[in-house]
Amino acid sequence: MASSETSVRPKLRIDPVLTGLSVLLVAVVLVFSLMVGDRFLSAANLQSIAFQLPELGVLALAMMITLVCGGLNLSVISTANCAALVMGWIMTQYGGIDAGLGGILLAILAGLVVASICGAINGVIIAYCGVSPILATLGTMILFKGLAIGFTRGNVIGGFPDGILFLGNGMVGPVPMPLFVFILCALPVALLLNRTPFGVNLYLIGSNEQATRFSGVDTRRMLLWTYTLSGLLCGVAGLVLMARFNSANASYGESYLLVTILAAVLGGTDPFGGFGKVGGLVLALVILQAISSGFNLLGFSTHLTLAIWGGILLLVMAVGYLRARLTHQSA
Repeated sequence: MASSETSVRPKLRIDPVLTGLSVLLVAVVLVFSLMVGDRFLSAANLQSIAFQLPELGVLALAMMITLVCGGLNLSVISTANCAALVMGWIMTQYGGIDAGLGGILLAILAGLVVASICGAINGVIIAYCGVSPILATLGTMILFKGLAIGFTRGNVIGGFPDGILFLGNGMVGPVPMPLFVFILCALPVALLLNRTPFGVNLYLIGSNEQATRFSGVDTRRMLLWTYTLSGLLCGVAGLVLMARFNSANASYGESYLLVTILAAVLGGTDPFGGFGKVGGLVLALVILQAISSGFNLLGFSTHLTLAIWGGILLLVMAVGYLRARLTHQSA
């Protein structure tokens, strides 16, 4: 006898952000494949993209989590460079290129601790002193860079052991080692945002910090931990940069700052807080690196690539603004 109750099948939910980014990625690949030919999807070019993506990707993760809670971290580059310089200096004290495992581990630990402290300083200023995130992190960006230049007198620290260089230039089969480092950062951040109370509270703070505070959430402590985590990710990015270039300097990676914001916003992160997914960020990073690689194969100037990236950011912001207006009018 047939049951009178009709079975309800769960509907497949399609994420419009991830779908749109996937379509954009396919379009970019098709366009450059037609313009460049087989070179664009060659193993060498794909490996080049995989090598370049992680250092920017980890910095973009550090930027993204602060945007989710309605903040900003303009000190991501200077924090990464401070961490790299501390790591490099400690390794030089243990023999530089001949540093043993103990010296390498101590250097990495010290660099990550320094980066976390830099992040915690941002968190204290923003959460407990009430300073605007853009002003607070602008100030710490200048402070950290000044300390790094004063510490090294603007010089480069270089000459690291093979174990460090492998993190930035090694291969595990056909896959670059830096890509594994990025994955080991992206997966925990994705789980933290989507599967823990911390992530839920972070989104709530980004949506309405005052209402979240009235609901019983310690928003100041949440912001402190968020910026500390952002600093820790910057330390990992500094390690990758140092390993890639076999050197550390107070001015490395400065062109990445605005690109981290671009990658986060293009990936669907709301610049005003309350929404953002690691999956969208990853797709945005692949799109940006694919565009950069395509222009490089076409012989275009790197300055033109930066201009295109800036145009993409403006376009994304304009589309988001128009969509918000249409939603408000239809409500």
